[in-house]
Amino acid sequence: MKTSTSLRLAAACLALALAGCETYSTFSERQPSYHSDTPAGAMIVHAMRHPLKAPEAQMGCYIDAASTAAAILDKNPADKDALKDYNFAVSRLFEVLHESGLEPWKTPVKCPAASGEWTFSVVGDGKPEHDPSHYRIVPADRFQFKGKLITDRTVKEGLGATVIISSKDFDPTKFDPFIQGKNVYYGVTETLHFKGRNCIAYYLDPLATEDVKFGNHTYPVAADFIAPIALALAELKPRKKEIERFFSPADFANSSRLARMQPYDPKKIPLLVIHGLGDSQATWAPMIEALRGDPVIRQNYQTWFYSYPTGYPYPLMAAILREKMDAIDAAYPGHKPIVVVGHSMGGMIARELMTDSGLTIWNSFFPTPPEKTPLSPEAKALVTKTLIFKHRTDISRVIYMSASLRGAYLATGFLGNLGENIIGSPPDLSKVGKEMAMLMKPRPADGKKLKRAPNSIDALDPNNRFVTTIDTIPLVKGIPYHSVIADRGKGGNKDKTPPQSSDGIVPYWSSHLDGAQSEVIVPSDHWSNRSPQGIAEVRRILYQHIGRTGSSTAPKAALIPKTASAQ
Repeated sequence: MKTSTSLRLAAACLALALAGCETYSTFSERQPSYHSDTPAGAMIVHAMRHPLKAPEAQMGCYIDAASTAAAILDKNPADKDALKDYNFAVSRLFEVLHESGLEPWKTPVKCPAASGEWTFSVVGDGKPEHDPSHYRIVPADRFQFKGKLITDRTVKEGLGATVIISSKDFDPTKFDPFIQGKNVYYGVTETLHFKGRNCIAYYLDPLATEDVKFGNHTYPVAADFIAPIALALAELKPRKKEIERFFSPADFANSSRLARMQPYDPKKIPLLVIHGLGDSQATWAPMIEALRGDPVIRQNYQTWFYSYPTGYPYPLMAAILREKMDAIDAAYPGHKPIVVVGHSMGGMIARELMTDSGLTIWNSFFPTPPEKTPLSPEAKALVTKTLIFKHRTDISRVIYMSASLRGAYLATGFLGNLGENIIGSPPDLSKVGKEMAMLMKPRPADGKKLKRAPNSIDALDPNNRFVTTIDTIPLVKGIPYHSVIADRGKGGNKDKTPPQSSDGIVPYWSSHLDGAQSEVIVPSDHWSNRSPQGIAEVRRILYQHIGRTGSSTAPKAALIPKTASAQ
């Protein structure tokens, strides 16, 4: 009983250590206030103070205001008050639409107004996975956010109402296996266009379109790059799932995903981010938020992520990633070469993407070649794909962030003991582990034989034979790589060569790679992928990758059909 209690206490301590006191995101929701002395502004203020019972009539009030503001913009596109009125009226229109349950994408809605009756409709792209019926559509200006992973609100001024769409009672992955997940959160910009008494709403993707032709003029597309990510973090609460995927990886054995965070664009470079131990794609939020606010990055890159149960040993998760990359290559055969960013254990996975193992790793484990090693077919298939692999020809650059490439002594202490006593061997690997234990060589470091299939903590041991062996294999030539290394807020001990720094979890000697095009030590804890300096260095490298130094050229403006031109 005492041992059981001790283990539970240890587990609780580790869970608290992993979770910290972090709240990734929280939000408060309210209707924004509004003050304006313009004709359109007066309509908005009156509609907000004296809301009509029928939602169609309330929507008619906001369409009147948007139409009035659009007419002023057509005469004077520099009128900031008219632009503000237009955007706010469109936001309130979609707010009423959200609360009413009306579906103008199926059947146009008749909206009575002071100027007469409007026929309101919403135009989509016709794809079943984008059917508005399956999504909640709410204005972003209703939300205020705060939290560990939420940076300052990154917005782009321009035309349109910024809204958040999120899936409801619907699994988009059945239509698109590479969409971000079963719970989709995305930011779009809604615009209204008028033809006679017809009011037509179109949505724009601000990650794909910088400018929009509206009436006789072109405007930047308004955007809120924080709101959709912040709302997803607040509502999905990924921290709990991250810990579960660490302690009980077998319960999430089929949850590994390589997915897009935005619609696929063959003209943009995939930026693949890989998280580390105890984390998920959620922990990239600060970097993604910051990079999306940069027009050069938006124009040239698209974000992909790899998420996996971190209780499994990383070599197995790297093998699964390679399979996922084969699948996404088949789905998007023309995609540009990928830039990979790996944090912590994600850096160990990324290291395999630029390594030709040959039989070097296999020979460190087994005294006989694969064809003469008497493993069962199931075990041989799993072990072979894990220990024998080639570098990826579909990647063009790798950025390592606080990468634990040679392990961390933390894995041999308290954390290592917990890995041994609590996580143990993932149960779905136990059979394979027993077969391997019977056939493997003793471990060179201490002469001990493997007793079970390893877990993720075992694979972080600096004496782990996979870790020590892959470190002897040179990285493939022709793929440039960079190191971003953290030093607990000190900025590195630059007077020593090599620096004797640590981020509190991974020391410099584990992260350093000879031959890197650049190595930067940033004042940060282990999560350098969240630090401003770490994010700035990634941005610099991404600029370098496309041969840019800071200038930006916006994509061609999106064209609205002539039948929906502004008044």
